[in-house]
Amino acid sequence: MASTHGGQPVSPTNYTIGPYDQNNGDPNGGESLTQDLNVYQSGDIAWMLTATALVLLMIPGVGFFYSGLARRKSALSLLWLSVMAAGVVSIQWFLWGYSLVYSRSAGRFLGDLSHIGFRNTLAAPSVASHRLPDLLFAVFQGMFAAVTVALAVGAVAERGRLLPCVVFMFVWTTVIYDPIACWTWNPHGWSFRTGVLDFAGGTPVHITSGAAALAYSLMLGKRRGHGTHELNYRPHNVASIVLGTIFLWFGWFGFNAGSALSANMRAVMAAVVTNLSASAGGVTWCLIDYRLERKFSTVGFCSGVVAGLVCITPGSGYVPAWAAVVFGVVGAAATNYGTKLKYYMRIDDSLDIFSIHCIGGLVGNLLTGLFAADYIAGLDGTTDIRGGWLNHNYKQILYQLADSAAGLAYSFVGTCLILLLINFIPGLYLRAPEEDEIMGMDDTEIGEFAYDYVELLRDVVHGVEDDTSSALPMLSMSLSREKHIYTSDGSRPYRAIELEGEPVPHSE
Repeated sequence: MASTHGGQPVSPTNYTIGPYDQNNGDPNGGESLTQDLNVYQSGDIAWMLTATALVLLMIPGVGFFYSGLARRKSALSLLWLSVMAAGVVSIQWFLWGYSLVYSRSAGRFLGDLSHIGFRNTLAAPSVASHRLPDLLFAVFQGMFAAVTVALAVGAVAERGRLLPCVVFMFVWTTVIYDPIACWTWNPHGWSFRTGVLDFAGGTPVHITSGAAALAYSLMLGKRRGHGTHELNYRPHNVASIVLGTIFLWFGWFGFNAGSALSANMRAVMAAVVTNLSASAGGVTWCLIDYRLERKFSTVGFCSGVVAGLVCITPGSGYVPAWAAVVFGVVGAAATNYGTKLKYYMRIDDSLDIFSIHCIGGLVGNLLTGLFAADYIAGLDGTTDIRGGWLNHNYKQILYQLADSAAGLAYSFVGTCLILLLINFIPGLYLRAPEEDEIMGMDDTEIGEFAYDYVELLRDVVHGVEDDTSSALPMLSMSLSREKHIYTSDGSRPYRAIELEGEPVPHSE
C-alpha cells in the first residue's frame, strides 16, 4: 500500500514486506518473543523518527511565534497553551484519536475503536505504508494532531481563560480533527476515495485550525479596547517571533518530507519545495509591506515564511520544484491581503490565524489541483495519481475546492457549537473578566511571567522597592513602547508609555 498522503498504489513495493504479511494477519505483526519483528528498512525507521521529532519542535515554535506577537502581559500564556496542546492531544491520540482516524475498518467519515489505547498497534505495516510499522506511524501522526490544536488555540490570546481552552483541546480533537483527518487520509475516507490530493495537511491541519481560530475569536468577542489606540501596539518581542519562525521552518521539513513515510526521492522533493515556498513567501510579504510603509519588516518576513510553508503543505509531495515559487508568492500575497478580512467580518482574530492558515491552506489546496504532477508523486516508486492541470486533469481543482469547503464549514460550525456548550458549563466560561484582561493572562491565569522584570516593575510602581526614584526611569525606558497619540482637540501629540498594556501619559 502506498502512502495515505500520496494517492493510490500502482505496484507492490520493492521493500521487504513487514511481518504482518508473514504471520497470518497477526494484528501486532507477530510475536516478539519468538520472531524478529525488525524487518523494516533501518533508513526509513531512522528518517521517520527524526521527522517525528522535527514536527514536535514545531509546537514550541508556534508558541514563540504567537507569544512574540502578543502583548508582554499575556506572552507566557500563549507559550503555555502551545506546550499544553502537545500534552493533552498526545493523551487523546493514545486513548482513541489514532483509532478514530486510522483504523483499518473505518467508514467514510470516521474510524472505530479497534486501536483504542494503541491496542494492536505495534509492528504490523501501517494503514498508510508497508514501509512503516503501525506504532511509528501512530506517533508521527500524533504530532500532526498536536500541531493543529496548538495553531487553533492561539485565538484565545489576551482574553480567554485557560481551563476551558484545555477542555476544548480534548473535545475538539475528537469531534473535529479526527473526522476530517480520517476522511482525508484514511484509505476508506470519502475525500481520499474521491481522489483529493492533500499530501501533508492543507485541510486537516491548516484550514481546520484557521476556521476553528476564527470561530473561537467570534465566540470570545473582541479584546478590551479593540478599535481604539489602546490596542494600537507593536508585537512586544520580535526576536521571539524570529525564533518561532526558525523552529517552524526547521520542523516543517519533517512535517512535509516526513509525509512521504519513507526515505526516498519523494521526501527529497518535498523538502526542496518546502524551502523554496517558504523563501518566496517571506520575500513576497516583506516586499508588499515595504510598498506600503517603506520599511523592511522583520515580522512581515516571518509571516510570509509561515504563509509559504502553509501554502505548500498540501502540494509538497505532488508538485515540481519550480511550482513551489508560485505557491510561495501567491500564498503570501493572498494571506497578506486576507488579514484585512477580519475588519469586514468584525471579528478580533488577534494573531491573524484565519488568514495565514485557513486562507493559506485553501490557496495551497487549489494550487495543488493546478500543479500536481504524476511523475512527482511517482518518485516514491509506488504512487500513481491522475495529477492536476499539468496532467490535463481539469476536474481535480473541483475536488480540491469541495474538500476545502467541507473542512472549513465543518470546523467552523462544529467549533462554535463546542464552545457554546463549554461556556454553559459552570466554571468553564470562556472569557476572562475585564479586570483579569487588564492585568494580563500571565498574572491572573498562571501567576508567572515570561520576563522577570514584569513583576519587578509592579513592585516599583506600587512602592515595594526602596529605591523607586532611580529604578522607575530605568524600567520605564526598558519596558515602554512609545506611541504618538493626538489629543481630542487635535493638539500636539504626547507620548504614551505603556506599562503592562495600559498607556500612561508622559510629557515630552
